[in-house]
Amino acid sequence: MHNYKVIFHIDEMSKWKLLLANVNNLIQDLENQTITVEVLANSEAVKFFILNEINEKDYHTIALLLNKSVQFCVCNNSLKSNNISPDSLISGIHIVSSGVSELMIKQHDGFAYIKP
Repeated sequence: MHNYKVIFHIDEMSKWKLLLANVNNLIQDLENQTITVEVLANSEAVKFFILNEINEKDYHTIALLLNKSVQFCVCNNSLKSNNISPDSLISGIHIVSSGVSELMIKQHDGFAYIKP
């Protein structure tokens, strides 16, 4: 049995539906395998996690994926450039100092890179 690791990268708001479908499909397809999944949002895509702006369906999807051990991360530089307070994000979202650094580190650590 393999131990798969993947990082999904998103930087466009318009790609969230596709990305979440990709994550769900991957988890379902490899349900009998060990898999580590991280989703990294930077640029404008960090706006997706604003508690008062996320729709109920997307919030529910994120909650389900969090329960399946998917880690959601946002770039702190992107939060700052979009004037978003970390306190305004939905619960369970991790903040990394730099999205590009996170991507480089994960790829160095053997994570597959997927960008829808």
